[in-house]
Amino acid sequence: MTDTTTFNALRPRLFSIAYRMLGVRADAEDVVQDAWLRWHGSAQEAVQSAEAWLVTITTRLAIDRLRGRLAECESYVGWWLPEPIVELDEHTPESHAELASEVSMAFLWVLERLSPEERAAFLMRQVFDHDYADVAAVLGKSEAACRQMVHRAQERVQQQKPRFEIPREQHQALLGRFIAAAQIGDRAAMKTMLADDVQLVADGGGKVNSYLHILHGAGRVAGSFWSLEHQYPQQVVYRQARVNGGPGLVRYVNGKLESAQSIVIENDRIAAVLIVRNPDKLTGVPQTIF
Repeated sequence: MTDTTTFNALRPRLFSIAYRMLGVRADAEDVVQDAWLRWHGSAQEAVQSAEAWLVTITTRLAIDRLRGRLAECESYVGWWLPEPIVELDEHTPESHAELASEVSMAFLWVLERLSPEERAAFLMRQVFDHDYADVAAVLGKSEAACRQMVHRAQERVQQQKPRFEIPREQHQALLGRFIAAAQIGDRAAMKTMLADDVQLVADGGGKVNSYLHILHGAGRVAGSFWSLEHQYPQQVVYRQARVNGGPGLVRYVNGKLESAQSIVIENDRIAAVLIVRNPDKLTGVPQTIF
């Protein structure tokens, strides 16, 4: 196999690693491209395992980029959410949805609470099923240290890891009812579909108006949807979508894209709403109503 053929065969896996680490497609693609340049210029005949070599390089590059982003996040306005992968076409080939079906927006948001090395160790062990010897080799640490990192990360993630046990048809039915209520500003009806302790997190990045605090409770979250309809009567339109493989909505105001929303559903009620409004993160979503 040529170096190009080998790399292209592994590219989906490398992108999957980079996107989970970084939560931004452009950054993930840059990391994969950098990994390709290093692979192309390496002494490949001395490489025992192309996959292990490329996974190591990709992970280390992602850690470096994540460390560099920490300073940027300190000056980021409001909450930082991952860039969503949005599927609007129900007939999208399954291969195109492979990454999205495995990574939820809520899970990636939880991972933001981990340090870059904790995030890498956790993902390698818990998501990609590497043994601790592999994790230690990639991170340049002892196996014992990696076990501790994964254990700490697991404890921090476990309580907040989203669950999608409800069949997709029930997701769609619930969101259909919620859309119908939101589009007419029926706050009471919306509240019946929201968990009592529902949370709403919004990311505007300082580019557009957005909530700077997390909204808690069915009344406040329903009120946020009501207020938008009240401000733009009969001009707010929702479309169901798959956002990072989970249930979601795309919202248009005056015919123009306003946000992509990841919806966490538990016990047939909406438990969390993660709203991305930062236009820099919505370039992959149709900008006008369809």
